[in-house]
Amino acid sequence: MMHSRTAAIARETRETNIRAELCLDGSGRTEIATGFGFADHMLTLLAFWADFDLTLHCTGDLQIDAHHSLEDVGLVLGQALAQALGGKEGIERVGLAKVPMDEALSEVCVDISGRPYVVFLGDELLPPVIAGEEKDVWREFLKSFAYKAQINLHVRFEYGTNGHHLLESVFKGLGLALRSAVRRTRKGVTSTKGSLD
Repeated sequence: MMHSRTAAIARETRETNIRAELCLDGSGRTEIATGFGFADHMLTLLAFWADFDLTLHCTGDLQIDAHHSLEDVGLVLGQALAQALGGKEGIERVGLAKVPMDEALSEVCVDISGRPYVVFLGDELLPPVIAGEEKDVWREFLKSFAYKAQINLHVRFEYGTNGHHLLESVFKGLGLALRSAVRRTRKGVTSTKGSLD
């Protein structure tokens, strides 16, 4: 019998206080409150397109900016994904999605390899400020997420002019890529060496 793929993570520092619950075999149900509405929107898209159930609450030092909150939310969400995957038995492991959003197009590839790595290309297309925050918070979020989840993550902004649209295409793509990668369709561990690490 396969284990229930869920996780509950709590993380508290002097900068943020975060609680998250994740179910990989859900229906896209979300309850997300980070204090930064645009981040709530992106995380909702990710969970919806992945078919993950996600509850996440973050209280952070937004009087400074959203950097610490987004970075730490990435750490918590990545840790939750790794915990929920357990031994990763039977998963497809690799996922790819290319998603348009009006004039924008992005590609996201993931490999749940156990060895974290991030490639982030085309971010010069993003405006310097999106929803009142510097564009770099999104690279930091994805880096934190990938390293805690122990996944190989490649993101490419192919073209576009609107920062909201570009990021929305990436978060939808990340959800779809993860949805494919976490599917349990195989037997054992998806590696010729017999382990994912």
